[in-house]
Amino acid sequence: MSRRRRGPSAHGSHAAAHVRAMVWGPADFTGLPPRWLIGEGLFAGFLGAGLIVGAGVFGVWTGESAFAAGEVGLVCALGLVLYLLLVRAGRAMVGIVAVLALGLALHTPQTAVGVVLTVRGQEGSVVVTSVQASKKVSGARDRYFCSVESRGRAPSAARIWRGCTQATRPGDALALVYDPKGLVPPRGVEGATGILEGLRGLVGWAVGLVVACVIAVVRSFRLLDRPDAFGSARPGGRSPTRARRSGTSGGGRRLRREDGSEGPAPT
Repeated sequence: MSRRRRGPSAHGSHAAAHVRAMVWGPADFTGLPPRWLIGEGLFAGFLGAGLIVGAGVFGVWTGESAFAAGEVGLVCALGLVLYLLLVRAGRAMVGIVAVLALGLALHTPQTAVGVVLTVRGQEGSVVVTSVQASKKVSGARDRYFCSVESRGRAPSAARIWRGCTQATRPGDALALVYDPKGLVPPRGVEGATGILEGLRGLVGWAVGLVVACVIAVVRSFRLLDRPDAFGSARPGGRSPTRARRSGTSGGGRRLRREDGSEGPAPT
């Protein structure tokens, strides 16, 4: 009698599912993910993004070099990545979160400078000494840099590009906003900006980071690792203990007699 050999399709599908679970996460649930899992992802994303942005703004506001340089923000980003590794999220999702968190940590200090100048900056007037055009890049808008010198109480800056245009000439006066505490470099005035408008450059990074965290946490769910999430460790809501009990209790109660034989219990 010949034995039926199993084809390679079953092994191939199992290997593909294993690789897909490692790369993108297992996502062991059917239908929509549970609300508590989405909440966990939102909490991790908002907490990570808030710590990164908060560390950068705090550093620029107070002048703490470790915070202002983005080092503490990078540590917060690393903590978020370690959390995703602990919950065994998909490697691709961990990489996406790491890139977004790194970009947010590096962009926050520059954006925070504008926020600080918007809140406590003071305007002054400077005189242009020279105008220099930046090197042209294909597809990029021309940018001009003005070297200025202080007039009155406004401090001087090396070069300013905000408010400096092709029509600017040496001797012209430019408006300058500077920090009276001297913790951030001055900038040229180019229209009125608010705090929310100043933080607009970070919205894309922050939203992308939160969305990536939610997807990574949701797809990291493993049914066997968290059996109480849906009431049991098996599909259908039946635990192994209940399954064994239901198999033994199907024949009714049995009574062992004195001679060693067994029989049904009297009713």
